Formats: sequence, C-alpha cells, structure tokens
Amino acid sequence: MIMGESAENYLETILILSKRKAAVRSVDIATELGFSKPSVCVAMRNLREHGYVVTDSDGLITLTESGLEIASKIYNRHETITDWLKSIGVSADQAAIDACRIEHVISQESFDCLCKSIK
Repeated sequence: MIMGESAENYLETILILSKRKAAVRSVDIATELGFSKPSVCVAMRNLREHGYVVTDSDGLITLTESGLEIASKIYNRHETITDWLKSIGVSADQAAIDACRIEHVISQESFDCLCKSIK
C-alpha cells in the first residue's frame, strides 16, 4: 500500500487520541477529524487490511508496530514544522494548518536539513 495523506492523517490521529485517552474508537476519530463514522469505518478497514491497525471485539483501535512507526514519523514532522513556522513569526493556528499540509509532502532530505538548520 502506498501511504497517502489521508491514511497518514488517520494514523496520526489515532496516535494523538491514544495519548489523550485509554481507548480509541472509530467515533473518536470521526469526531476529531470531523468525518462521518462510515467514512472512518472504511478507512479503518483499509488500514487493518494493510496491517497498520488492529481492532478488538469491543471496537477498540490500536496501532500496530508499522502503524505506530508511520504515525510517530508524521507526528514528529508536524510538531517540528509547527514549531519552526511559529519561530519565524507565523501565528500558532496558521502554523498548525500549514504544518499539517507540509508534513505529508516534504522529502526526508528536506526535513532532515530543516531539522539541522533549527538546532
């Protein structure tokens, strides 16, 4: 599966929600992202089929090792880019919005150079 922006956003959202609450369900993801529950269910099925999440009999969603790896990478990019944008004068709200877009398209090489330049 080629990981697209949507799948990355779902994995990142699961990671963020799992830091806030003990259990993550489809309805939590739908609420967080402002998506319909059926849309989230389809996405979870696709992520489950590709081995990025598991869902137990109670509907609790957990990231697999590979899902956690991707989610952590995207979350780290988001936080780093948001902080950098704020440091150059972008408002916090706009920085978060822009970082959410940039985190999915920036190359690893560019991200690594960005990290080096801000240290």
